[in-house]
Amino acid sequence: MPDVDPASQEAWVGELTAPGPAGHAAQEHLFDLLLRATRHQVGRLRHQVPGAGTADLEDLAQQAAADAMIAVLGKLDTFEGRSRFSTWVYKFGVLHAGVAVRRQAWRHREVSLPDTLEPRDRLPTPEALVQAGDLHRAVEVAIMHELTPHQRRVTLALLVDQVPVDVLAARLGTNRNALYKTLHDARQRLRACLLASGHLEEPSERSKP
Repeated sequence: MPDVDPASQEAWVGELTAPGPAGHAAQEHLFDLLLRATRHQVGRLRHQVPGAGTADLEDLAQQAAADAMIAVLGKLDTFEGRSRFSTWVYKFGVLHAGVAVRRQAWRHREVSLPDTLEPRDRLPTPEALVQAGDLHRAVEVAIMHELTPHQRRVTLALLVDQVPVDVLAARLGTNRNALYKTLHDARQRLRACLLASGHLEEPSERSKP
């Protein structure tokens, strides 16, 4: 759909929920726009699914466009006209294409959901290991004793194992917002514990935003 003037865009937005031919035509335009967005984004992210062929990538784009269309129609009342409607819609396509690709990339990968922090030597020198050792132990103790089992699993999966949040949400039967809330609460607990133990310092007034 080409960009049009604001008045025409407002009419087009209204037609998306209208019954009859006008509504069907508007939704077809919407799907075409979303499909252009999802095809573009799937193409950009195709390195994440190296085994996928052209037909597989097209399936991902189509699936993402369908999911994005449902999301757009469900959020029409939140469109405030601060940008072109087509620009606003395009972002939905990009977002859902990214979700589709990540899910496909992790489809056959195990999400172990550990509740203990495995030691990982990622520091280059013995001196650096010595300097970081005390903090590492403090973080490990805080994770083990200050977090709930659920907070522990979510924190380790997202921050240590780098599991995409939408993939973890699907595996746990929850949603992104719930996982973000869990992670936020876990970080707050860890920060409070490390402040109390002296491993972190409160920011000075000058460094506070």
